[in-house]
Amino acid sequence: MTTQAIDWKAEAAKRKDDFLEDLFTILKIDSVRDDSKATKDAPVGPGPKKALEEFLAIGKRDGFKAENFDNWAGHIEYGDGDEIMGVLAHVDVVPTGTGWETDPFEPVIKEGRLYARGSSDDKGPGMAAYYAIKIIKELGLPVSKKIRFILGTDEESEWKGIKHYLETQQEPDFGFSPDAAFPIINGEKGNVSAILKFGGNAAGGTHKLVEFESGLRPNMVPQDAVAVIDSKQPEELENAFQDFLSGQPVSGDLAVDGHRVTIQMVGKAAHGSTPAKGVNAGTYLARFLSEFNFGGDAQDFIQVAALYLHEDPAGEKLGVAHTDEVMGALTSNTGIFKFKADEEGQLTINMRYPQGTSEEIIGKSINEKMSQYSVEVTLPEGKVPHYVPGNDPLVRTLLDVYHRQTGLEASEQVIGGGTYGRLMTRGVAYGAMFPDSVDTMHQANEFMAVDDLMNAMAIYAEAIYELVK
Repeated sequence: MTTQAIDWKAEAAKRKDDFLEDLFTILKIDSVRDDSKATKDAPVGPGPKKALEEFLAIGKRDGFKAENFDNWAGHIEYGDGDEIMGVLAHVDVVPTGTGWETDPFEPVIKEGRLYARGSSDDKGPGMAAYYAIKIIKELGLPVSKKIRFILGTDEESEWKGIKHYLETQQEPDFGFSPDAAFPIINGEKGNVSAILKFGGNAAGGTHKLVEFESGLRPNMVPQDAVAVIDSKQPEELENAFQDFLSGQPVSGDLAVDGHRVTIQMVGKAAHGSTPAKGVNAGTYLARFLSEFNFGGDAQDFIQVAALYLHEDPAGEKLGVAHTDEVMGALTSNTGIFKFKADEEGQLTINMRYPQGTSEEIIGKSINEKMSQYSVEVTLPEGKVPHYVPGNDPLVRTLLDVYHRQTGLEASEQVIGGGTYGRLMTRGVAYGAMFPDSVDTMHQANEFMAVDDLMNAMAIYAEAIYELVK
């Protein structure tokens, strides 16, 4: 069989039932990172460990060499040669949050859509890429390079797993991560989080903020927020609440029990790299509270969230806005809100920034804006922008295959999301979402169209083979 005669879509279709069975096995595993259950044997919790072990077991079953690196990461290997092509995916998922209509860890197909946490980010695309390598192996096609399908366990947080892997294993010479969108992502913005820490003094106002909680991860737009308030005038809050909700893109509930007021706000989750697609329940709740008299550090916490973070996905109010001709605009998402009276408060702002600015510039701007408040600003080390030129043979090959199989326009793209592709000097992200796919990453009722997964598998198979033949 010549490679020109291979019907890649037909080869993918032959394996559809097996693919879905294996994918369901992985999707059923709750692989949210859980540091409270972490051990030396399960460094980011039992869920990611189990998902990694199950995926590697599938590789061994299919006759591949599979290796586990201390349950931090693993790889499935095929072929041999002086160069290594890396295909980097991850088995961890973000927390489920609220608003699901089905069990997020009981995958179900409805009207051609596969619903489950991880169906699109990144278990579905990862399994499609694995099956692409399986197609190449089962067809007996000659390869001149080594393929390593590499799995990480905490891509949605600190990337410790993949970093542990690269401490002992050679960085692939080139490759892609199936963790974004077609036709290609050959540029990724820098990624840095600013942590704003407040004291816990909440005394001195008409209302005392006892607790404020919103957000699950810095890279998610918070869907839910709750505040508990000890109020001298609870009716003041109660009377204003419904008026505030009127005409706003949030819903909520306010309950009064004596002087104790509990307020819940519901917005819309979205990926932290696209904050404009979500509705941040945390900033909306802060905006409501900012009209009332709170004391101490609580007042600063509320005012900063309301005045500098509310409805500002470009970071203009913080003075960090910046746009690059190639990489686009900086985005800003406040993903974590925490305040507890007599303890401390914290706001975590996750920013995806293009070329032309830096962590130093961003940190300086935020510190200047916060100088009038009692707040400590820190910026833990992040990730700098990553770009592989559009004329690189890797980029050209991947775009050519995409165009050949879909007939669609194929051009380079830059995103704010971060993928494992940036870990390789010549690394990109490639699928699995198509231009007409519905993006539900990091949202309730996450799904991936089954046809999209099958089409991605065919594209991956041809693309991988073109790069390693």
